[in-house]
Amino acid sequence: MKLRYLIILLTLALLAPEGMGQTPVKLKQKESEIIIPRLTKESVKSLRGVPGNVLDTIDTQTPGVQIILFENKTWKYYRDPSHASKSDVFKDCWDTDAIDPYHTVMDSLPDRISIWVADTLSQYNCPRQIRVYSKFGMRHRRRHQGVDLPLKKGEPVGAAFSGKVRVSKFYKGYGNLVIVRHENGLETFYAHLSERSVSPGDWVDAGDRIGLGGSTGRSTGPHLHFETRYRGYAFDPQWLIDFETGELRHRLFVLKKKHLSIASKYVPESEEEEDEIHAADSAAYDAAAKAAAEAAAARYYKVKSGDNLGKIARKHGTTVGAICRLNPGLTANTTLKIGRSIRVK
Repeated sequence: MKLRYLIILLTLALLAPEGMGQTPVKLKQKESEIIIPRLTKESVKSLRGVPGNVLDTIDTQTPGVQIILFENKTWKYYRDPSHASKSDVFKDCWDTDAIDPYHTVMDSLPDRISIWVADTLSQYNCPRQIRVYSKFGMRHRRRHQGVDLPLKKGEPVGAAFSGKVRVSKFYKGYGNLVIVRHENGLETFYAHLSERSVSPGDWVDAGDRIGLGGSTGRSTGPHLHFETRYRGYAFDPQWLIDFETGELRHRLFVLKKKHLSIASKYVPESEEEEDEIHAADSAAYDAAAKAAAEAAAARYYKVKSGDNLGKIARKHGTTVGAICRLNPGLTANTTLKIGRSIRVK
């Protein structure tokens, strides 16, 4: 069985993963599905470490690409970073200082942009599996260019996809910012870090630590501000990632120009603009924190046989009027159903 496994993998090694004009080797459907992952419309799970100890490495006919065999009889393609980092995508408008080095006119973009996000060579890691608390879109009459993901100061932040670090610096409202450019042309932003672990030109694989969570720049508390951009234009990261499940929504992602906005290139140009945004954000966060605190302090009572609002109010040191105000639609004349939960504080 082991010999058959190695023969199949050696056969696979002769097939270029990106197409080299080789004569196809016919395999039974069951065999081919085992050794060659089929591209599907299903979501892609976040990277969960390495499959096991490395047993062997096999060269392919594609320069810089190898097959790694693991002891548990699994395998994966591996692209040598020193080769991958020489791709033209890492030369085009490469600037280790500018947030947007492209200055692309929107009219010059194609109507549909097809982007391979994950395949056998490109893995994926969810930068933070948690519910988004501040979404992409308009906020205080301005565009919020990414999503905000709660995390504690000092928690490690991993790269979403493999790529080359283009920017690693402290930049105005972003605070400590790392920008990684990926082979498919996408760029991902990681902002408000307490510490940056990488430098421009470094190659990172999906899941590699690029920094630690923090609250630097214009931030009201520790969180990760995460952006996805194409040619300088930001789009909603939730089009790509389901942050609550941690899964990538698409292997092949089609970005439509009509869904982009010229305003998505917005970067604050002055300290005054940043102060105004920061003040508005602070007010919004303070209001949200107050609402959360009130919800946490809320007390509920389940109606029992023989209860009425007067009796419930006296029991909890409040008034019928106060209870009615806490429960929309409830009045002093409402007939209480046994088992109904009503807020009393």
